[in-house]
Amino acid sequence: MARQDLIPPRLRPADVLRVGAVGLRTRPTRAFLSALGVAIGIAAMVGVVGISSSSGAELDRQLSALGTNLLTVSNGQTLTGETATMPLEAEAMIERIGPVLSVSSIGAASDAKVYRSEAVPEAQTGGITGYAARLDLLDAVGATLRDGTWLTAATQVYPAVVLGSTAAERLGLAAAGPGTQVLIGGERFTVAGILEPVALATELDTAALVGWPVAEERLGFDGHPTVLYTRVDERHLEAVRDVLAGTGNPEAPNEVDVSRPSDALAAKQATDQAFTGLLLGVGAVALVVGGVGVANTMVISVLERRAEIGLRRSLGATRGQIRTQFLAESLLLSAIGGVGGVCAGAAVTVGYAAYEEWPSVIPAEATAGGLAATLVIGAVAGLYPAIRAARLSPTEALAAH
Repeated sequence: MARQDLIPPRLRPADVLRVGAVGLRTRPTRAFLSALGVAIGIAAMVGVVGISSSSGAELDRQLSALGTNLLTVSNGQTLTGETATMPLEAEAMIERIGPVLSVSSIGAASDAKVYRSEAVPEAQTGGITGYAARLDLLDAVGATLRDGTWLTAATQVYPAVVLGSTAAERLGLAAAGPGTQVLIGGERFTVAGILEPVALATELDTAALVGWPVAEERLGFDGHPTVLYTRVDERHLEAVRDVLAGTGNPEAPNEVDVSRPSDALAAKQATDQAFTGLLLGVGAVALVVGGVGVANTMVISVLERRAEIGLRRSLGATRGQIRTQFLAESLLLSAIGGVGGVCAGAAVTVGYAAYEEWPSVIPAEATAGGLAATLVIGAVAGLYPAIRAARLSPTEALAAH
């Protein structure tokens, strides 16, 4: 029995937490600043992953709403480097392809410069292009109106125009109406509507869209389509894509460009993900810096608490128990920072997603990975101070005090 009484009692998990929290309670400001360093790194990582995932969810939502079966056929270049011209019959020829569901088009009226009024200098066009547009264009590209109305069979023969979102901003127009007019090719056109940004046809954002007949009559439009928007049966998408150039311009298929707008959106998302990787690297650096801060705090804590260590050793605490105490303190300090960082990163993600009107997505692996990273950082940062504390002999520690 006497021999068993000399065996130091084991520390239960609750005891480990209690003794580990002693240093945090006695030095709250230092503990807060150390935990803050870890929290910043974790918040950066969780926020970046969350915002990236929310952006991806918004892209998936857009593609689901707009469809991925849109192919565009546009003018390419001739062998001499000039802009090619598609045949007048291009639209009708493409409509004959079996899996094609619908075709719409726009045609550039190249000489129709767009101005707010006659007082604007001729050189200040604002990069706005005048186009003739088919009446079914909105359905073809999945566009919606911000204000006003779209062209109709009645208004397409009159000087009425629908502006893209960017075009309206550059012209300083916030709303459409009978009293709002712009100058196109020297002719006054009433602004009938303003579009929302068009994800699958960004060229329409800087466009001034007028009816096909009025463009031919008043703007010198030659009737040749510039871009054709083709909706295709998903099952035959690649097959149709292969024959569109030859069908749209049989005499010179090499002068036709065929693209899939959803691929461009996916490429943009890939670019965003590459940028996300860079930001994650920055967050990781911040986390390492936070870990160094925790290690520094623990080393100083060991130096300042040598008397406590000596007293505990004199009362029977083993080296292992001292080591466990300081390692637990380091883990607890990092865990507090990690939980705070996860909450802050989640809040940033939700706030930014709400501002952009995106769905909020915080991947579970991001939060779990963040918390796991804090425990690793805490263990690494606290290992040396814990070993150093455990090596102090009772007499050495009390004498230093």
